[in-house]
Amino acid sequence: MYRISELAKQVGLSRSTLLYYEKIGLITAQRQSNGYRSYSEKDAQRLKLFQKLQSGGLTLKECQACLEAKVERETLLQRLQALDEEIAQKQQAKDLLRSMLGLDSMRDWHQSLEREAPTAHLDWLIKQGFSEKHALRLKWLSKDMNEHEQYMADFERIFEGLDRLGPGDSNDSLRSYNSIQINAGELLEVGCGKGVTTTLLAEHSQFSITALDNDEYSLSCLRERVEQASLKNRITPVCASMINLPFAKNQFDVIWAEGSAYIMGVKEALNDWRPFIKHNGYLVISDLVWLTDAPDLEALAFWQQNYPLMTNKKQRCQMMVKAGYQIVDSFTQSTESWNNYLNPLKDKVAQLPEQEFVSNALADLRKELNIHQKYLGQYGYQIFILKNKG
Repeated sequence: MYRISELAKQVGLSRSTLLYYEKIGLITAQRQSNGYRSYSEKDAQRLKLFQKLQSGGLTLKECQACLEAKVERETLLQRLQALDEEIAQKQQAKDLLRSMLGLDSMRDWHQSLEREAPTAHLDWLIKQGFSEKHALRLKWLSKDMNEHEQYMADFERIFEGLDRLGPGDSNDSLRSYNSIQINAGELLEVGCGKGVTTTLLAEHSQFSITALDNDEYSLSCLRERVEQASLKNRITPVCASMINLPFAKNQFDVIWAEGSAYIMGVKEALNDWRPFIKHNGYLVISDLVWLTDAPDLEALAFWQQNYPLMTNKKQRCQMMVKAGYQIVDSFTQSTESWNNYLNPLKDKVAQLPEQEFVSNALADLRKELNIHQKYLGQYGYQIFILKNKG
């Protein structure tokens, strides 16, 4: 027989808990002549069995039912499902903590947040000490704050010497240019890169062109190109953010953005850039869209991971009209525009030894090239020529 203090010590419970268990009939005390409670070995073992049942996540009432052989299988299945969900949540928490400590990759976490809360994701990255430039690159390129620096070093090595970071062709750009009804004034190119399109526009128009990019190296390449083409008096390079344009309201007759708006989000670009465009001025913008309603699952999975906000032409047009624009023209970029980007990249990638790359940069580009080879045509870049009707 055990006194209550002895039983409490035996089963690792407090005196008040044992008194409560006695009250609900889980154990039964015998009163000694001196008034003290005493409990049997059966009570002690019943408590130990009860504790084992509790460790399975059962509630107090469910444990009591088990002791009386009244528990239903459905109850146990529901509890098992609840435990599986709790374990999954705790595993996610563990994975996140390991990632934030640099012990595992943060790719899945970044990509999930980019799908669900892209603006908050960008703000958080900046608060972690990344410049806006590198926060944007992390969102769209490295996708892992733990390996971002090495990833970008590898990425820049891969694209060194290449003119284009994405699809483009002079005929497509000139077709877009011919759709606007003005030939002079002020034009802002957002995401000008190394200036391939910038110089083309300067050579075929009378616009005074401001070429904006947040990468100083790309702008240095643009300056060399401008110097060689004797266009210094026509083109002004500006190193600044596309998210917070450092210009006056209604300053530009045209804003030109081939392949860059996705970086900040097409919806955000349509709204944030519009105040800088004159009434009846133009926005030329391109975006990657689905060209089929039934893409292959592999292509769908790839772009859901790499461009979760990707949609089709119809939905983009609806977004543009809602934002206050008139659609003047729209067309899918040509095969030549993809060849201008993909062929030099393929040649460069084929020359690079994978063992020399620490990050996933080269592997990611090889995967992208494989997706393009198999599924290009199910998606493509769509150019939209828009007039600001606000």
